[in-house]
Amino acid sequence: MLIRGAEIDGACCDVRITDGCIAAIAPELPPRLDERVLDAAGAALLPGLTDHHIHLNATAAALQSVRCGPPEILDEAALVAALETAPGDGWLRGIGYHPSIGVDVDRAWLDRHGPARPIRIQHRSGRMWILNSRAEEMIGTALPADGRLLDRDDWLRERMGSAGVDLVPLGAQLAGFGITGLTEVTPRNGLADYRRYAEAGLPQRLLIMGRAELDDAAPLGLARRGAVKLHYHDHDLPALDRLAAEVARAHDAGRPVAAHCVTEAELMLTLAAIEAAGPHRGDRIEHAAITTPPCVEWIAALGLTVVTQPHFIVERGAAYSTDVEPELRAWLYRLRGFVDAGIRLAAGSDAPFGGIDPWRAMAAAVDRPAAFGADERLSPEQALALFTGQAEDPGGMARRVAVGEAADLCLIDRPWREARGALAAVRVRATLVGGRIVHGGDALGAPL
Repeated sequence: MLIRGAEIDGACCDVRITDGCIAAIAPELPPRLDERVLDAAGAALLPGLTDHHIHLNATAAALQSVRCGPPEILDEAALVAALETAPGDGWLRGIGYHPSIGVDVDRAWLDRHGPARPIRIQHRSGRMWILNSRAEEMIGTALPADGRLLDRDDWLRERMGSAGVDLVPLGAQLAGFGITGLTEVTPRNGLADYRRYAEAGLPQRLLIMGRAELDDAAPLGLARRGAVKLHYHDHDLPALDRLAAEVARAHDAGRPVAAHCVTEAELMLTLAAIEAAGPHRGDRIEHAAITTPPCVEWIAALGLTVVTQPHFIVERGAAYSTDVEPELRAWLYRLRGFVDAGIRLAAGSDAPFGGIDPWRAMAAAVDRPAAFGADERLSPEQALALFTGQAEDPGGMARRVAVGEAADLCLIDRPWREARGALAAVRVRATLVGGRIVHGGDALGAPL
């Protein structure tokens, strides 16, 4: 394949792809017989993007779910309308609910305001499901009086059954944003999950986190084993020695850890455990939702990576303005503070708990609202780099469009000098994984 007239690092170039890799880059390359040509027309050709933190099954299921919270739903009337107009007559699955819309949803509220069908709505945190009385009848097991199930996903899944989720539509949607790599971070992932993701037909390269059961998982297709995911909350934090032993076990198996940290307590315990066990290359802090200056110094001293969600400040700003103490708002989902401290920084969507469009996330990193620390803003180039690091080394050296590199690429619809000033408006014309077009095939010309 020949990509003609692409902007690479400010210069107009032709790019030849052979056997899945970039074989040549020059101001002009003569086309070969039977070679397919993609005319970039001066638009920027960039490394394909990686979403470094996504929950694939839940995100695919969310595509078939009703949005029940901000930014789509902002008040009780809008929630009632969304539930009443949801298509179908079987299970109704809602996501993204948050009480900031002004209503405290429980079983009684759903029985009173929802349609006459089994309903389950997920809190925005992903930790709680709220079910109505018809849902209890369908499950055949008594539920708490308020219909709320906290941290009981496995229990609910066993009783509802799980036929698996088709990931192909999600993969196509992600490819449409220029995403060529995905890091699946669901904590319970085991070998069966690993195989299912690898064989799901996704066009992207996959790095799959999960339990210790994955220690010996070999590469399978486009899938590779990732870190051991640590997922604890304030109410169930383990003792320091137990967590340190869990970290050390992962390291002994040659695996880094990736620790969910959205509160100060979760972060400080995790840092103490990694320090006690000894840090390992690739150890990650996921989210780093609230990171005070002393914790920034500690993360830097341990040589850890932070994978965060810059778009949360925009998507959840109204709730943060009321739920987070004013003195902590500048420490929410920090960006430049990590970069200035020399900490490797990358980003992921945390979908379905956040939006999947990486260009909107980049825009949020550049145009961060002043109320949440304007000095945490990044340059457009730094924002792009959040998504162009290696999956195994997010925040490390950004991948480049260069000879010898894998042809995991995205061609956007404009030169970078225009894109950098309006990142949220960027559209992707074509996406390639290993030289194969996985989005935008209609842009490819006929063979010469």
